[in-house]
Amino acid sequence: MSARFNDAAERLNEAAGKKVADIYNRAGDHYAAYADGDPTQLFAFDGMHAYADRCVWALLEKKLVELKATGATSVSFLDAGCGPGTWLRRLVVRARALGFTHIVARGFDIAEAQIERARLLARDLSSLPDVRITFDVADLSARLPEADGSVDIALCLYSVLSHLPVASLPDIAKEMARVTSGHFITTVRSVGSPPTAFVESIENVRQLKQDHVQDRCEIELSGGRHISFNFHLFTAGELRGYFANDFDVEDMRGLDLFHSRFLPDPRWSPAYLQKGLSDELVQLEEAHASNRAFMDRAAHLLLVVRCKGAAKLRLVHSAKAG
Repeated sequence: MSARFNDAAERLNEAAGKKVADIYNRAGDHYAAYADGDPTQLFAFDGMHAYADRCVWALLEKKLVELKATGATSVSFLDAGCGPGTWLRRLVVRARALGFTHIVARGFDIAEAQIERARLLARDLSSLPDVRITFDVADLSARLPEADGSVDIALCLYSVLSHLPVASLPDIAKEMARVTSGHFITTVRSVGSPPTAFVESIENVRQLKQDHVQDRCEIELSGGRHISFNFHLFTAGELRGYFANDFDVEDMRGLDLFHSRFLPDPRWSPAYLQKGLSDELVQLEEAHASNRAFMDRAAHLLLVVRCKGAAKLRLVHSAKAG
């Protein structure tokens, strides 16, 4: 692969990456639960992205079931920007329950502290004879060590792509397409999403500024801590455009158009109305998630793409594994 950036740009990107890594390294042990829910209750889906998490998991489980129905006995996962590894562990646990007898899973992240947590949380899975699960400190802008067409399901969830320079995204799409034989699934923050503090609850934010021109986010927390980092908010059309050349687009929709705006606010949802309101919001989400007029106002954008010629690649990969 040709060099992606000139030396000056590469140094700037490296410095920006170190700053982001430092923020997530300092996030503390509570970040695992804050971001993805209780790490010991993998399928409770009670984190800050609960509704979106349930939607993403329903999609991933469907892909696993479909893959098993083809007769596959082996499966390979890759989670780019895995954080504490919760999503990768969910996939491994469910793959074993479905009867896959050879499971390879790798997660990587630029934050060393998150990788240490991921390794600790996955220690029971690591000892299983049919599972090879590893976590590495690595940068998504570097070439991936995976072989061509070796990954059945690749993930890059929530804020990972937003922290990267947009100029690097076409090359990242090509690299993900190179290693993926099945599906690549990503979520990002949309341009009209509600404000978030990423590593802290929004209630703990004193001041927040998103500079759309510079793709820069500045946050001052209530305790006085100040954090700043590169952050890009996407439109649905833009996100699709970065990956459409290298993949076949299967699904594009908004995730959480209404839940995070209404359910946490007691003015809209006092305790005695929570269940009924939640049911009504689900109906609204399903009705408008794929509506272009609404997508860019969602908390997250979901893109599901499939490798071009995926069926043929899967047959080759299965033959090699056998």
